[in-house]
Amino acid sequence: MTIGAQSLKRADGRLPDDLRPLSLTLGVQKWAEGSCLIKLGGTEVLCAATIEDKVPPHLRGKGTGWVTAEYSMLPRATSERSVRDATRGQIGGRTYEIQRLVGRSLRGIVDMAKLGERTVTVDCDVINADGGTRTASITGGWVALAAALTTYGMERCLIGRVAAVSVGIVGGVTCLDLDYSEDSKAEVDFNVVATDAGRYVELQGTAEGKPFGRADVDRMLDLAAGGLERLFAAQAEAVASVRR
Repeated sequence: MTIGAQSLKRADGRLPDDLRPLSLTLGVQKWAEGSCLIKLGGTEVLCAATIEDKVPPHLRGKGTGWVTAEYSMLPRATSERSVRDATRGQIGGRTYEIQRLVGRSLRGIVDMAKLGERTVTVDCDVINADGGTRTASITGGWVALAAALTTYGMERCLIGRVAAVSVGIVGGVTCLDLDYSEDSKAEVDFNVVATDAGRYVELQGTAEGKPFGRADVDRMLDLAAGGLERLFAAQAEAVASVRR
């Protein structure tokens, strides 16, 4: 089917409003308090949550907790080998940006006072990258975090769910959940991070050529909302299986 000159079918057979095939597998890491392997099409991210009875120095004695994240990509997660941050001796700018985004996203759905003086660190390691690694890290990171808190009887600390999805304009067509082949040639690339209460944590939109308008933004946000609802439902189903 086509609209004008633009095909509604994408290279992988999806329609513009389709997510890639999604799976959330819990308990992948034996020693982590909570872990989740998220697969979204060809992108795979291992997310693991660690709970520690300590907080950063600036929070000591204040009776409140902290949630943070670390992000990394395995050297052969991409078509060409990348150098590990440890080998370079410093965290790359992209890595730092993404792990700050993941941390901010997860902190927004945790009641820090109820968490007490504990830190939850969510490690997100990209096994295979085919677009959307940061959005997959947030979606899978929430599952790992929720699994950890639920397992240890602290689910009361959760005040909602958070997930993320990419949208964009590719060949003039507004599409949901871009893979790498689409993301690399998109006229507009837009990442949406939101809670299940319909509140936004972050909107990241970039025109790669011609600037986009308000109507484009509205279409992308509407498309993202549908994708996010499906992600929230998958998260809820996955965490429902967790037992103390």
